Amino acid sequence: MSARTRGAGALVALVALFTAGYLAPYLLPTVVGRLPAGLGVTPAQAGLVGSVLLLGSSTAGFALAARGDRIGPRPAARAGLLAMAVGYGAATTTDSVPLVVAGVVLGGLGSGTATAVAVAGIAGEHDPHRASTLGLLSVSATAGALYLTLPHLGGGHAGPLLAIAGAAALVWPVTHRLPGAARTVRGAAATSRGPLPYRRTGAVLAGSILCWSLAQNALWGVSGRIGLTQAGLSEVTVGAVFATALGAGLLGVTAAGALGSRLGRAVPIGVGTVVIAGCVLLSSAAGGLAAFATGEVLWNAVYPVVLSYLLGMAASLDPHGRWAVTVGSVSSLGTACGPVAGSLLSARFGYPGMGLVLCSLLLLVAAPMAAVARRAAGRPLVPGSIRRRGGAPAAVLAGKGAAASLVPQVGAPEQPVAAIPVGAGRRRASRSTFGLARPSDRG
Repeated sequence: MSARTRGAGALVALVALFTAGYLAPYLLPTVVGRLPAGLGVTPAQAGLVGSVLLLGSSTAGFALAARGDRIGPRPAARAGLLAMAVGYGAATTTDSVPLVVAGVVLGGLGSGTATAVAVAGIAGEHDPHRASTLGLLSVSATAGALYLTLPHLGGGHAGPLLAIAGAAALVWPVTHRLPGAARTVRGAAATSRGPLPYRRTGAVLAGSILCWSLAQNALWGVSGRIGLTQAGLSEVTVGAVFATALGAGLLGVTAAGALGSRLGRAVPIGVGTVVIAGCVLLSSAAGGLAAFATGEVLWNAVYPVVLSYLLGMAASLDPHGRWAVTVGSVSSLGTACGPVAGSLLSARFGYPGMGLVLCSLLLLVAAPMAAVARRAAGRPLVPGSIRRRGGAPAAVLAGKGAAASLVPQVGAPEQPVAAIPVGAGRRRASRSTFGLARPSDRG
C-alpha cells in the first residue's frame, strides 16, 4: 500500500471518528427535548442531563490532551467508541433516571475521547482546515438524515441515543487505519518534552471559544422546545426545520472550502459571529414557522463555517495537536454548560430575553476572536519556503487552490542559513585582483 493510500485511509478514519464524536452535540436538541416525555423530568432537569453528557465529553478531551501520545490513536479511538456504544446503548434500555444519567455520562466520555483523537489527527494533516471541513460535512449530513428519520420511529429518549450508539459501532471497523500505540509512543517523547507554543494566543482563543460555544449551545439545547411551545410547531415540522438547517450547514461549509484563504481567518470568524448573534436573537423570539426556520437555517449555515476556521486556527498553533485538543475540549465545556444555561435563562427571562443575553455575549467575543485570528495568521510565505518534513507541517490552507498564492503559516521558520567561516589570517584581495567579465576567447 502506498503512502498516499495510507494517508487517504487515515483521513477517512479521522473523518468517521469526528462524525461519531460530534454526533451527540448535534443531536442535543432532540435528546434534551425527548427526556421530559420519556422520563418524566422537568425541562430544566433535561437540560442538566444534556450538560452532564457534554461535560463528560469535555473531561475526556482534557484528559487526552495530556496523555493521548502515550495511549496511541487506535487504542484511544476504540476505547471511546466502545464507551459510546455501551453507555448510550444501555441508556436506551431503561426508564430509570439515575441509570440513564450514568449511561449518558459514560457515552459522553466516549464521545469526547473519539473527538479528541480525531482533532489531534486532523491537526497533523497537511491541510487541517480541509480535514475539519470534511468532518463537519459528514456530521451535518448524518445529523440531518437522523432529524428526518427519528420523528417517524416513535417518541421517548431511546431513539436519538440508540442512533449515536449505532454510529459508534459503524465507525469501529475503520479504526484499523489509525496508527497503533507503538508507532505513536516512539515520537511521543519529543512531543511531550516540547513546550506548548503560543500560550497567550491559545489562551485567548480558548477563553473566547468557551463563551462562543456556551452562547450558541444555550439556544441549541432549547431550540426544540422553542419550536414546539413558542412557535407552536409539531415535532415532525421541527425535525424538518433542523434537517433543512443542517443541510444549509453543508452548503456553508462547502462555500467556506471554495472561499479558502482569500479573506483570511479574521473576517469569516468576526463577521460570521456577528451574523450568528443576529440569528440567535431571531430564533429565540420566533412566534411562528417563518421566523423560527429563518433563524435556524441561517444560523446553522454560518455556524460550521466559523467553527471550521476556528478548528483550523487551533490546529495551526501546534502541529502536535495539543492546542487543537485543548481548544476542542474547552469548546465542549462551553457546550456542556449551554443546555443548563439556556434552561435557566429561559426560565428566568423567557426565550426572547435569553436570546438577548446570548446575542450580547456573542458580540463581546467576536472582537477578541478576530484579533487572535489576525495575530495567528503569520507573515506570508511562498509555498517553496515552507518546511515539508520535520518541525512545523505545511501551511494551514483555508480551502483548496491556494498553492499558487502566498500562504500564511503560524510561526513558520525561515529556510536555514549556513554560516561560512572566513579565515581571519588570510590576505585581503586588492581591487586590482578583479577584472571585467567578458566572453572567453576559447572556442
